[in-house]
Amino acid sequence: MTSQTTIKTTGPGDRAPEAPSDATPAKGLRGHPWFTLITVAVGVMMVALDGTIVAIANPAIQKDLSASFAEVQWITNGYFLALAVSLITAGKLGDRFGHRQTFLIGVIGFAAASGAIGLSSSIAAVVVFRVFQGLFGALLMPAALGLLRATFPAEKLNMAIGIWGMVIGASTAGGPILGGVLVEHVNWQSVFFINVPVGILAVVLGVLILLDHRAENAPRSFDILGIVLLSAAMFCLVWALIKAPAWGWGDGKTWLFIAASVVGFVLFAFWETKVKEPLIPLGLFRSVPLSAGVVLMVLMAIAFMGGLFFVTFYLQNVHGMSPIDAGLHLLPLTGMMIVGSPLAGAMITKLGPRVPLAGGMALTAIAMYGMSTLETDTGSAVMSLWFALLGLGLAPVMVGATEVIVGNAPMELSGVAGGLQQAAMQIGGSLGTAVLGAVMASKVDSDLAGNWTSAGLPPLTAAQEAQASEAVQVGVAPLAPGTPDAVAAKITDVAHDTFISGMSLASLVAAGVAVVAVFVAFLTKRGENAEAGAGAAHI
Repeated sequence: MTSQTTIKTTGPGDRAPEAPSDATPAKGLRGHPWFTLITVAVGVMMVALDGTIVAIANPAIQKDLSASFAEVQWITNGYFLALAVSLITAGKLGDRFGHRQTFLIGVIGFAAASGAIGLSSSIAAVVVFRVFQGLFGALLMPAALGLLRATFPAEKLNMAIGIWGMVIGASTAGGPILGGVLVEHVNWQSVFFINVPVGILAVVLGVLILLDHRAENAPRSFDILGIVLLSAAMFCLVWALIKAPAWGWGDGKTWLFIAASVVGFVLFAFWETKVKEPLIPLGLFRSVPLSAGVVLMVLMAIAFMGGLFFVTFYLQNVHGMSPIDAGLHLLPLTGMMIVGSPLAGAMITKLGPRVPLAGGMALTAIAMYGMSTLETDTGSAVMSLWFALLGLGLAPVMVGATEVIVGNAPMELSGVAGGLQQAAMQIGGSLGTAVLGAVMASKVDSDLAGNWTSAGLPPLTAAQEAQASEAVQVGVAPLAPGTPDAVAAKITDVAHDTFISGMSLASLVAAGVAVVAVFVAFLTKRGENAEAGAGAAHI
């Protein structure tokens, strides 16, 4: 039988509630806040790791399964689409049925889908099970935040979210390193098989430790039409962002999907004002701090994920590093996120979120400006400085924006708030990659022909220039077989210099986005409803 605690929520003006009479105190392992944190961290680690570890395995999958480049792209796109579209709905499921059950189902499904991918013998099967990974990952992530919110008292919630953010940051940044080791020394299947024992551990811990907390006024029905409208709107938006680099931002198909997403969001907003128990009560956004937290998470992800997207190409294609070496060069970023996240949690608890969030985005802006100064021969020490500064800036934002969003939502909507936080990060990352990718492409297109001519290289036809531009956008020199060494050296110099100019401009745009986020950070404040879960357990 499921252990359950009923929690009564309070409004902004109410005093913090006492522990409800039917609350189950934490005795031993079950319901203990810190053991709960360890349990959800194990599950969240799988999802965060899978966001980046698979990219290293893609070339091996393509070769082994004889897949086309477009098919391999769907290994990432299918996962991302399913995750982004489902997060808010999955959070609502947690609010309705309990975050413990939702978390456990998410872990079991994610691990099972991972094992199925490792056993797959066709690219179609890999893509299908990647979609299932995304769906089950969407169940898991908001539920983890809901469990932390309900289990930790307000004065320790920021520290818990700090450690949670540290796990996500370390897993995301460590994915390429672990993936490189597994692909190089085992096989690509091991990248997915590794989730199975991790999932089993998370399930065992979850059954033994997690205590189900539900708000007294948790939702009792489902807003089916709201789910359909929101899912359709999210799908159209994310699909447009995924396809924009291939279609082009001026293409009618790109704007058709963007327009469809806008219509979908408008219809969803209208319907939410009519239904008795809406998927997302729009009154939630009357909280300026919560809305600012969502915007801040989007802006942070644009600057971080969009800017970092080009750094991997810079390290591997310009500096010629292996995937493992590139991952190791990003360790200063990972290390500062690991160290900075718990410290940021403690700082936010003491000072409130505004100053740490604004300071974090200011450091992010400085780091992105620093990355705009990187050259083809920049040394590891200088790169490490900017990567470390970026990690130090991101840590308080990951922690603080999450607490602002979840803490300013009523307890009965903690799952939806967790879904909002994750969806904002996913959409921001997609926006960053798409928009900064367009900036990069535009700069390369405008500079390549002039740089090519200035180097004294033979003129290119329009078709050759288009092909060369695509290669240069990822830092690859467009060398034809049999090109003489002297000419190849000139082409390589032109390709790398042009790539650097594009990456510099994209990094400056990312820095500008981070500056805007500094001002948004001043609209945040400590969660008004953070005390709602304080009586759920004792530390």
